[in-house]
Amino acid sequence: MESYELEPIGWIRSELKNTKDAPRFYTEGAPDARLELDVRVWDAMDGIKVGDEIVVITWLHLANRETLKVHPRGDLTRPKRGVFSTRSPHRPNPLGLHRAKVLAIDQNVVSIGPIEVIDGTPVVDIKCVVKPSADD
Repeated sequence: MESYELEPIGWIRSELKNTKDAPRFYTEGAPDARLELDVRVWDAMDGIKVGDEIVVITWLHLANRETLKVHPRGDLTRPKRGVFSTRSPHRPNPLGLHRAKVLAIDQNVVSIGPIEVIDGTPVVDIKCVVKPSADD
């Protein structure tokens, strides 16, 4: 396999300090957090404003990259499934996709939430949420 290199564009700053405290999904009681962007990429935020929904793409740096099957949602009563059919953080390339709302923007710090990401998680990209137009 070819290898590729990703560099963080920022980091999540959250009250969640370890994986056992993180909810499995943002709708399950996740807190708001701060996204501290590297100032070198700040111009890429042009067009993003308070109230927008974004998808924050993270590198789940604490994940086990050797895991290929898991019990869905960690429930041992459920049979194991391939990680590609789950939202498990443990996977060959542990990218996290997190939908969040932009709550505030102050210099290179973007307040977002809710988001189920632990403190110190690297952010590798941000995408805007595209809403269908009335013609779609």
